[in-house]
Amino acid sequence: MLAENTSLRSDGQLRSLYMPFDPLLFFGGNGGGDQFAFVRTPERDDVVVWDHETDSRNWISPSLESFLGSALGSGVKIGIADCSLTE
Repeated sequence: MLAENTSLRSDGQLRSLYMPFDPLLFFGGNGGGDQFAFVRTPERDDVVVWDHETDSRNWISPSLESFLGSALGSGVKIGIADCSLTE
């Protein structure tokens, strides 16, 4: 996911097609090209989905916890980036 975030921000062709990605921190996708992200600027807990076809960024949840609860409870398949947590 780090490589995906870096690529979206550094690709000159993408910069000419889409609004800036700097306010977003992507953490997963829906398997169809759309990406789930945290809002970094301004710093918030909200989760948005970026539509790769329309470049829209739509609010979908007030927090990751709420997002996962809704997604897992509805049977929606989501791809979350592999990560390791340290204490």
